[in-house]
Amino acid sequence: MNLIEIRGLCKNFETFKLQNVDITLEEGYIMGFIGRNGAGKSTTIKTTLNLMNSDGGTVKLCGLEMPKDEIEIKNQVGYVLGGVDFYPEAKIGHITNVTKSFYREWNESLYKELCDRFEIDQNKKFKQLSAGMKVKYSLAIAMSHNPKLLILDEPTSGLDPAARDDLVLLFQEFIEDGKHSILFSTHITSDLEKCADYITYIKQGQILASADKDTFRTSYISVAGKKDQLTPEAQSKIIGLHEHQLGFEGLMKSEDKALASAGGFEISEPSLEDIMIHIERR
Repeated sequence: MNLIEIRGLCKNFETFKLQNVDITLEEGYIMGFIGRNGAGKSTTIKTTLNLMNSDGGTVKLCGLEMPKDEIEIKNQVGYVLGGVDFYPEAKIGHITNVTKSFYREWNESLYKELCDRFEIDQNKKFKQLSAGMKVKYSLAIAMSHNPKLLILDEPTSGLDPAARDDLVLLFQEFIEDGKHSILFSTHITSDLEKCADYITYIKQGQILASADKDTFRTSYISVAGKKDQLTPEAQSKIIGLHEHQLGFEGLMKSEDKALASAGGFEISEPSLEDIMIHIERR
């Protein structure tokens, strides 16, 4: 079963357009949603959740149609959005008591387990939480009503490496029964290297690629060499060419590997971060 089916999603602003976004995610997988700031990640997520009106396209989450089944969808989907704060003066325990009343299947024992795991003090005011603790609390809320799907916007931002690693383990636990899935946007590609099954790349409001992680990575090669090795033909094939005193570096499509080899280039397998850097350098 597909837990996400987005087809032709559009949103028009005066200076930016989200254009015909298609995303599909089956149950049992984690999809990383990447692209530079302003590429359209948050706009995609907000229109998917009907927090922002779309200008075209269709959205189905957990087999239900948005916005027709919005209430039921939001009982089956947990989400965390960047920059959303709860009432700053309220204590954590009070915020939770109000929030859980909106959900049909609130799991109090899971909530307490997550709060213990994240070391969240119920007596603290929300404003007393660090940026990282606010993210952890938002995740505890999002996961405590037994959602099938998590949609997360920059869930690991503001966390130190150890805390990020804890969340990655939690995400893997969440999907291990094969019936749950996660879509999350992030700039921290090292987290995706550890846990993502699929990568969807958005650039300037359009989906550039969407594939399983290994296919996405192996569709590119990193190349480097001396400037005198750069022929016009090779240069035209290099993505995000960076020339420096010692030579050059860049990215090429794997289909152009023979050309790179013939030119005597150094060839290596790129990381997700390498791919993102060079694509955005175009």
